[in-house]
Amino acid sequence: MAFEIRILKAGEAHVLSRVEQDVFDNPIDPALTREFLADPHHHIVVAVEYGTVIGFASGVDYIHPDKPRELFINEVGVAPAHRRRGVGTAVVKALLEIGRGRGCKQAWVLTSPDNEAAVALYSTTGGKPMEGEILGFEFDGE
Repeated sequence: MAFEIRILKAGEAHVLSRVEQDVFDNPIDPALTREFLADPHHHIVVAVEYGTVIGFASGVDYIHPDKPRELFINEVGVAPAHRRRGVGTAVVKALLEIGRGRGCKQAWVLTSPDNEAAVALYSTTGGKPMEGEILGFEFDGE
């Protein structure tokens, strides 16, 4: 493995100043990055090669009044030129380890059934398809 796995903490926003194209959906916003990293419930694991982020997995651990702590895997991204090299697997496994360390009893993620790469990634990292049908909704915030 030629890349390094890093768990970013508060004060390490600078690591996201060098990111390979198409790793994230949008340009990195420094203010949002600092806010994300300052929250102990938000987690981001990056794969770095030669000082450039080539992949990441992000998530949030949370509790609810009637459920134990869980980890929601929010997003995984790998630069197209670095796919099929174990980057996605490495960042997801590291994120799951963070969840275990935080006492999460379960982790979960949503993806589209036709996203073959994501389905393969989550299956090979120990994920099992959820029972029943899942329907997603999104709400505009403004």
